[in-house]
Amino acid sequence: MSVSIGLYGLAALLLLLALRVPVALSLISVSLGGMTLMLGWDTAIGMLSSSPYEFIAKWTLSAVPMFLLMGFVCFHSGLTQGLFNAAKVLFRWLPGGVAISSIVASSGFAAVSGSSVACSAAMGRIAIPEMVSGGYKPSFACGTIAAGGTIGALIPPSILMIVYGVFAQVSITQVFLGGITIGLLTALSYALVILLVSWWRPDIVPREAVGARELGAREALVDIWPVLVLGVLVFGGLFSGVFTATEAGAVGAAGAIVIALVLGRLNREAMKAALLETLTTTSALLIIGVGASMFTLFLSLSGLAGYITGAVSGWDPSYLELMLVVVCIYLFLGLFMEPFGAMLVTLPVLLPVFELYDVSLIWFGVLLVKLLEIGMITPPVGMNIFVIKGVAGQYASLVDIFKGVATFLVADILVVALVIFYPQIVLMMTGG
Repeated sequence: MSVSIGLYGLAALLLLLALRVPVALSLISVSLGGMTLMLGWDTAIGMLSSSPYEFIAKWTLSAVPMFLLMGFVCFHSGLTQGLFNAAKVLFRWLPGGVAISSIVASSGFAAVSGSSVACSAAMGRIAIPEMVSGGYKPSFACGTIAAGGTIGALIPPSILMIVYGVFAQVSITQVFLGGITIGLLTALSYALVILLVSWWRPDIVPREAVGARELGAREALVDIWPVLVLGVLVFGGLFSGVFTATEAGAVGAAGAIVIALVLGRLNREAMKAALLETLTTTSALLIIGVGASMFTLFLSLSGLAGYITGAVSGWDPSYLELMLVVVCIYLFLGLFMEPFGAMLVTLPVLLPVFELYDVSLIWFGVLLVKLLEIGMITPPVGMNIFVIKGVAGQYASLVDIFKGVATFLVADILVVALVIFYPQIVLMMTGG
């Protein structure tokens, strides 16, 4: 009977999500309703009332607002504006060099952001006008920045990876190390796409770059020193073991504020905007996490998690068959769900399966974030596409931006396949 309630609860959750009910509300209402049917109202309330505190009180989660604050302070104070110009000094000589520079700059922005949306917005304002004026097809220019924005959640400090580490109870530092590999691999694949398009279709990507004044190497270095200092401070301390992830976030946030104040770039309005965005983003993430923790308890008590694990064990799929199913699940969910919701809805069901098959949860966390970020650029709800439409809508329509990102989706699928067939690409950085 309990398993049946669990199945009905899972079906009800999918229905609510399909009806566009907010993820947190869907998770909480299904969990409360299912537990009430199984145990009665008083018992359900008693058991579920402790879930919010048990999830939010995890000390490691305090890294989320700290890294968010670091990224928003850097964004609103303009500390990251020099990344694009600095990247052009190194890569503008290449065919499609301005587009490649935008990908490299996105990778640099990722190191102080952790958010693909913020990365897309920041780079979109700077790079798209220059690419269009330099002869790039507007749809491809917009698609490049939308795709490059996904790197923001792959290279540490990824907020998705922090939440995954807390929920899956694995080392966040190890997941971060794996994220560096897949982030750089993604950036390389995007650069290769740009080179190939410039070779085959110079009408889309010009082979000879034209446009804004070149910066000298010294001037470019002056522009990016704040990001370099923050990166060395935060990740040097984190990966050397001096800081925990939470401490690294606090050091990064404090460092960003101090640097921005010293440079005279942090005024009252910028600080207010950074704090408000940190609060609203953190609140949204935590309420989804609370709902997911309640849903996990519901699945456990209903016996559905064990039932699904037993069913998969009875099917006995091969490693590749299992991964094919997982990839299809997340690519499908990415069509209509935002990444945090898709991750926290599915982890209670999938984590026991991966533990059964002895799949590295660190490796899976890195792959999962990559799959979720593909959803950020796929129709009809690709969030990065809508961000680019908002900051550069005068250059291309929504449909054109989706067309411009299509080539990068092919590169993403190839990266996913490479990581699945050769897990050591990720695990070599983590020591796994």
